[in-house]
Amino acid sequence: MKILLIRFSSIGDIVLTTPVARCLKQQLGAEVHFITKRAFSPVLEPNPHVDRVFSFEKKLSETLPALHRERYDWVLDLHHNLRSAHVKWSLGRPARSFDKLNLEKWLLVHTGIDRLPDRHIVHRYMATAEHLGVRYDGQGLDYFIPASEEVDVSRLDPGVAPGEYVAFAIGANHATKRMPEEKIADLCRRIPLPVLLLGGKSEQAAGARIAATAGAHVHDLCGRLSLHQSASVLRQSARVATHDTGLMHMAAALRKPIVSLWGNTVPKFGMYPFYPDSMALNTTFEVAGLPCRPCSKIGYDRCPKGHFRCMNDLDTAAIAEALK
Repeated sequence: MKILLIRFSSIGDIVLTTPVARCLKQQLGAEVHFITKRAFSPVLEPNPHVDRVFSFEKKLSETLPALHRERYDWVLDLHHNLRSAHVKWSLGRPARSFDKLNLEKWLLVHTGIDRLPDRHIVHRYMATAEHLGVRYDGQGLDYFIPASEEVDVSRLDPGVAPGEYVAFAIGANHATKRMPEEKIADLCRRIPLPVLLLGGKSEQAAGARIAATAGAHVHDLCGRLSLHQSASVLRQSARVATHDTGLMHMAAALRKPIVSLWGNTVPKFGMYPFYPDSMALNTTFEVAGLPCRPCSKIGYDRCPKGHFRCMNDLDTAAIAEALK
């Protein structure tokens, strides 16, 4: 059996689909292919449960001819948007799509009415393959780091040793999912361990400012590492502090203890850190009871209300205690 999985973006969402690929491979012996955007293909290429990764830069026409030649038995749409519908229509193969629960999310955001099931998105992804007799195996998420991308943290910053630091993923795609810089710096000052700041090039300036004001124990790695190298730093940490972002799901895939910090989004959306069965290593910090929260299922460039209480009211002393 040959199966195509569709998930175009982003890092965290793709990591959350890895149990589907693993279970298809191990339970059916299927040949598993994946189509995604080129920027995210490195997440999948080292994965032994994915036989082939197709990627495109801007247009699906870049890869559709190659997909046609594969003659898939099934197409499992784990993105479920207009672009993925175009792939399914073009291939003309049997297909199933996962339920995005857009109506239920809209109701929670715009009316406060909660009709969302108490079910992680991983289980909703897995439901897309249930008709094939595939069941979730309880083994959590996967993230594979190529040996060439493993890093020696003591070389990155002398005096930092594996297992003796906090990795802090300071980024997120939207500002309302990130603590303000001054609050991140305040939290870092309270953490009694070396802190390694992780982020991409868009976090470089913020990382430099935070490290300059938070103390000599804070080391800025933002923009200096590849995605796999960042995963290596996560893997070697004692604990991970993170916003609702892709590195959070990578840390969960690596079975790390996580302190997750939530702003305008809520764990109720079903995308909190996901671990193997019986493993519970996440501590959630959120400002419960705010009538304006969640204000979006994704995020904004600034707080729509202007007060940003969902992040400003987080207790940095309590968070630092959880990170000890």
